[in-house]
Amino acid sequence: MPLHSDLPHTPFDGSHPLFRIGLKPFRRADWFHADHCLEEHLAEKRRLVSEIPDKVFRMTKGTEAAQQEVLSIVGNHLVEHDAGRYCRTGDGTGVTFASAAMLPDSDIQDMPALLRAALLVQEDLVIMSRRDGFWHLAAGAVCFPSSWSLKDKAGKPMHGVHAPVPGFREGTRNAGLIERIFDNLQVEQPVERFNWSIYNTDRLFQDGRSGEHVGKDDRHFLRVERQTLTRLPESGDILFTIRIYVDPFEALEGRADRSEIARGFIGLLQGLDEEQLEYKGLVHGRARLVKRLQAMVE
Repeated sequence: MPLHSDLPHTPFDGSHPLFRIGLKPFRRADWFHADHCLEEHLAEKRRLVSEIPDKVFRMTKGTEAAQQEVLSIVGNHLVEHDAGRYCRTGDGTGVTFASAAMLPDSDIQDMPALLRAALLVQEDLVIMSRRDGFWHLAAGAVCFPSSWSLKDKAGKPMHGVHAPVPGFREGTRNAGLIERIFDNLQVEQPVERFNWSIYNTDRLFQDGRSGEHVGKDDRHFLRVERQTLTRLPESGDILFTIRIYVDPFEALEGRADRSEIARGFIGLLQGLDEEQLEYKGLVHGRARLVKRLQAMVE
């Protein structure tokens, strides 16, 4: 079972409504976030790559240079901003872990560059490329999806990737807005957004879309996604990162500010319509969650 993250982000407090783009700039130094779950998450990534490689990595032809660019940029960033964990390899051509306690990387040198980069960090990595007038999911190393399948999305334009999402299908205002945001993204100013879900398990790999996410008991987990978009300076492609944080509901109940967070949380849940509830797997679970949150408010 993966370790939990101690709730570093609480976008369900009312500040980040679901089904909104909600992008904002962030400092480049804060691009990647390693915590006490790092070794366990990387071990889980390697297990998934070994057991179900087609489900967690996909690439289209012509993305090799962009992948190498990602590996170089990510490696440089880690060495510069997290030198306690990362250092240059002996020949200076790559990046490895500085601590002997970290997982060895000798078994990944022949893997595609994007996958090698993804096995250094807790974030999943996706390269978006523009062709035929639209941005496409050109390559991805996604070990911790939140109810979506990389195998189904790879190679598709953004409106195809977002087809199941309420309000983001082809022809919608949001679909067009995403294309314009990608077109105008500047190298020097990356942006981030947050997404969140509720599950009845803390399992990191979640590629299924069927059924309810919340069971009839009180086994509830808060799943937060920190997503970033960064323009690659050489290829002009965009690197999309997804960092997953999972915590049991009890972590929220133990916070001093639980009442304020729960109040905003209830407002967001009650504002979801039927299509949105179905997409989030909360058609039958919302009432139970609201009741549990109301107890925190009271």
